[in-house]
Amino acid sequence: MPVAVSHGQIESIGDAPHFIAQDRAGRTLAEHRWPAGGAETHETLLAHLLDWVDGHLGADALVAVGHRVVHGGASLHRPARVTDALLDALARLTPLAPLHQPHNLAPIRAIAARRPGLPQVACFDTGFHHSLAPVATRFALPRRYEAEGVRRYGFHGLSYEYIARRLREEHPALAAGRVIVAHLGNGASLCAMRDGRSVDTTMGFTALDGLVMGTRCGNIDPGAVLYLQQHYGLDADAVERLLYQDSGLLGVSGISGDMRQLIGRRETTAKEAIELFVYRIARETGALVASLGGLDGFVFTAGIGEHAPAVRGLVVARLAWLGATLDPCANTRGQGRISDAASRIEVHVIPTDEEAMIARHTFETLDAAPDAEARP
Repeated sequence: MPVAVSHGQIESIGDAPHFIAQDRAGRTLAEHRWPAGGAETHETLLAHLLDWVDGHLGADALVAVGHRVVHGGASLHRPARVTDALLDALARLTPLAPLHQPHNLAPIRAIAARRPGLPQVACFDTGFHHSLAPVATRFALPRRYEAEGVRRYGFHGLSYEYIARRLREEHPALAAGRVIVAHLGNGASLCAMRDGRSVDTTMGFTALDGLVMGTRCGNIDPGAVLYLQQHYGLDADAVERLLYQDSGLLGVSGISGDMRQLIGRRETTAKEAIELFVYRIARETGALVASLGGLDGFVFTAGIGEHAPAVRGLVVARLAWLGATLDPCANTRGQGRISDAASRIEVHVIPTDEEAMIARHTFETLDAAPDAEARP
C-alpha cells in the first residue's frame, strides 16, 4: 500500500473555502482561507493546491492524480484513466448521484484544464459491489427499467475494499468467513462480505438508500414519497432537498446532522435520533446476516464507527442475539478487537483509508498503461 507523506483538504467550497495540509504527524504544513461569499471556482482553488504540491514535492514530480468518483454505473467498475469519453459517460450518471457526481467531476475538469498532460485516474465507489448477484441488485420493476440501469449498485466501495484488504492481512481466518462492515459517517451503509467479496449492501440505486444518515433519510416507503408530492405539493426538486439535505439525524433531532453534536444532549429529539440510527443499523444487520447465512465478524469504520464508542456500544447491545458481547475497555480505546473473549462473533474497529486505495489504484492503473509516459 502506498505511504502518505502528507494529507489535507479544501473544505467549505462555495462558502468560505479553507485549505489545510498536514504531514504524517499531523503538523500543519500550509493553510489558507478565502473570504466568505467569494467567487472562487474549482479552477482557482485547485490552482492554489497544485502550486503548493509543486513546491512541497521539491525534487519529486507530481505524476498523477487519483479521484474518488461515487458512481460508475453498471459497466464502470475498475479504476480507469480519465479521457473525454469517460468524463462524458460519468456525467450521464449524475441523476443517480446528484449531490456527489458533479462535485467529483468538477476537480477532474479543473485539473485537466490547468494541467492537460497530467494523468488522472477515476476510482469508483460502486466498483467493489460488482460481485453482487443479480438477485441482490434487482428491483421488482418491469425489466425494461433494469435494462436501462435502474437497479441496486451499492456505495462506499473504496472504504470496503480497504477494510477487506486489512482483514486479509491481519485476520485472514475472519476475512475468509462472513463479515459485516459498518461504514458509519455522515453517509452510512453496511456491507456483507464473504471471503472479502461483497454479497449484499444497504445502499442501492442511489446513496440515499439504507441506513439513517446525517441528512439523508435512508430506507423510506416509496408510497410516502408519493404522499409528500400529492398532499404537500412538493415537486421533484423539493423532494430531493427533503430526502438528501433535511432528513436523517438532522430531520429527526431538529438540532444537527452531526453525531458529535447529538451525543450527550438532553433533548428528547437528540436521543430519539441516535436511537433510530442504532435501531436501523441493527435491523439491517439482521437482513444481511440472512444474506450471508450467518455471521463471523462485525467491523466498525469511518467517522462515527471509529470515534463514537457510545454508538458502538448501543449497536453491539442490539446484536446480543447473535452472541456479540463487548469488552468495555477495548471499546473505549477504539482500536482492534473490541468484543470480549466470550463473544460468539468478533467485533473490530478498523480505521478506513479510502485515499490509500485511490493512490494504489492510480499507481496500478498507470503502471499498466501501454504508453511509458503515463507510468509514474
